[in-house]
Amino acid sequence: MTAKRSLASWFRTDTGLGSGHLNGETDLNEERQVDWLRIVPFIGLHLACLGIFLVGWSWTAIAIFAASYLVRMFAITAFYHRYFSHRSFRTSRTVQFIFALIGASATQRGPLWWAAHHRHHHKVADREADPHAPRHGFLWSHMGWFLSRRHFGTDHAQIPDLVKYPELRWLDRYDLAIPVVYAVLLFALGALLERFAPGLGTNGWQLLVWGYFVSTVVLIHVTLTINSLAHVWGKRRYATRDDSRNNAFLAVLTLGEGWHNNHHHFPGSARQGFFWWEIDLSFYVLKLMSWVGLVSDLKSVPEGIRNARRVSSA
Repeated sequence: MTAKRSLASWFRTDTGLGSGHLNGETDLNEERQVDWLRIVPFIGLHLACLGIFLVGWSWTAIAIFAASYLVRMFAITAFYHRYFSHRSFRTSRTVQFIFALIGASATQRGPLWWAAHHRHHHKVADREADPHAPRHGFLWSHMGWFLSRRHFGTDHAQIPDLVKYPELRWLDRYDLAIPVVYAVLLFALGALLERFAPGLGTNGWQLLVWGYFVSTVVLIHVTLTINSLAHVWGKRRYATRDDSRNNAFLAVLTLGEGWHNNHHHFPGSARQGFFWWEIDLSFYVLKLMSWVGLVSDLKSVPEGIRNARRVSSA
């Protein structure tokens, strides 16, 4: 039955595989058991990157790779994280759904699953119940946790404000649908460019490999460094009850998420680079969106909290 459920989970997530109740007691061995059958698509995603040796490269493919990475990283950092997980600004239901779609194309599961696990992480950060604390091992914190059966499910108790939206529940239930559609669209774009703009030197297979497979794998692992590296590498400005650290290099790669100690000090802020010299590209884009009315009520860190509980250790 477990094998059937693992296979069924490729197509929909409400298979009963994984409890999703993050606060429940569980056997440690069961919690850390990787569900190899379920993660075959994840493994295949990585293997498909080897296609670069078959399709070659072009400047067009590199440009699509970069655009695919940046747009989807923004959807993850600004919406999956700052909006869905922390409600650090407001937006319309239409904009909410559009960026939930873009975030879903990043192949990091649905917005409900993502937000539920992240909210739980903040409640128990770097303690025994934290799903991805580096104290449990670096590889476990980076990706082992979400490959396990224990953390497959979505705990709706963590996200009562989000489960009321049927469109978000659909994205969560069929979390591979949007990535597949996105991959097909990239292939179609490459085929059209090959047909009508041959001077760009690309084709469907090349854009599929670079725009989806390579871009997605890089995007996933850069995002995951905030769970793993950003809790062991960097500087601590604030004396938080966890191991979170600020890392300028990761902040650049993740469009602002690397100011992780700042974030754990005050998670409700839409801006994670608390000071002007801390580059936070996601916040800059959100600010531009607020000027044209797409988002509003961008929450900031109060000055008293920003200047409180300083530490000097690296």
